[in-house]
Amino acid sequence: MSTAPATHRTAVPSWTVGDVLVHRVDEVPLPAATGAWLLPAATPDLVAGQHWLRPHFADHEGTLRIDSHSFAFTVGGLRVLVDTGIGNGKERANPAWHDLRTDFLRRLTAAGFPPDSVDLVILTHLHADHVGWNTRAVNGEWVPTFRNARYLTSRTEREFWAGCDMEEARRQMFRDSVIPVEEAGLLDLVDVPAEGVEAVPGLRLIPTPGHTPGHLAVELTSRGQKALVTGDCVHHPVQFAHPAVGACVDIDPQRSQATRRELLGSLAGTDTLVLGTHFAPPTAGRVVVHEDAYRLAPVPARDSRAARNLR
Repeated sequence: MSTAPATHRTAVPSWTVGDVLVHRVDEVPLPAATGAWLLPAATPDLVAGQHWLRPHFADHEGTLRIDSHSFAFTVGGLRVLVDTGIGNGKERANPAWHDLRTDFLRRLTAAGFPPDSVDLVILTHLHADHVGWNTRAVNGEWVPTFRNARYLTSRTEREFWAGCDMEEARRQMFRDSVIPVEEAGLLDLVDVPAEGVEAVPGLRLIPTPGHTPGHLAVELTSRGQKALVTGDCVHHPVQFAHPAVGACVDIDPQRSQATRRELLGSLAGTDTLVLGTHFAPPTAGRVVVHEDAYRLAPVPARDSRAARNLR
C-alpha cells in the first residue's frame, strides 16, 4: 500500500441541513461496467433519452457513473457515519471490490471524523459495499474500525441473513465485516415500523424494503430542513425517470420498485435534500416532477478543504 504524506489538503464535499453539516466521504469511483451489470434495464438508449443525466450521472455514450462513498455528520450530540463502503484488503468475488487500497480513513479524518471519534454507524443494509469499513485488519485479525461506536441496522435485515443459505462469497463478507462487530458486542438491531423510528433526536430510520428485506433509508431533520440518505433503494438517478429499472441484486424486485415509486412520490416537489449513496458528484439534489416521472435537480456540494496533520 502506498503511503500518503502526513499532511495534505483533502476535499471534503458537504451540504448544510439546518444546523447540520453533512460530509460525503469518498471511497472509490466504480468501474464503467458497473452500471450495465447493476441496472441492466438502463440501456444506453434509455439513458440517452434523459438529457439531464449528462454530464454528471452518465456520459454521452449512455454509460452510468456510480461511486462508493459514505456520509458523516453530527446530530443529536452524536457523530454519525452512514454506511461504511467496501473496505480495504477484503477478499471479494467482485473484482472491483477485491483487495482495495484506498485512503478512505484519511478522508474521513479530514472531514473531522477520525475513527475513534465516531459514536454511531448506521448500516442501511448488509451488502458488501456498505459494511466493508466496519472492520480493518490488525495483526492479521479483523477488528472493529469504529471501536467506540454502536453499529446499528434493522433487526429484519440481520435475521433475514441469519436464516439465509448464503453462498461462500457472502459468508466471507459476514466473517470479515459483520461477525467481528457482533462478537465485540457493538451491533444493535432495531425494530423499524412502517412509519419509521427515531434513532437519535433529528435522525429517523425509514423502512425501504425490496433491495433487501430490512433495507433502511436515513432521514435527517434540523431546524425544519430535511435530508434523506438513500442507501440502495435508489442506486442511480436514472431510476428517478424510470422507477421500474431495478438492480440485478434486488432480493424482491417488485417490492423494490414499489418502494422506489412511493419514496420518490413522497419527495417530489419538497425541499428534502436527497443524498444518493452511489450517486456520482454532485451526489445530492431535490426530486422534481419530470414528464411522467421525476428527475433529480442537483444541489452542488460546498467543497471545503481541510489541511490537517493526519499522522
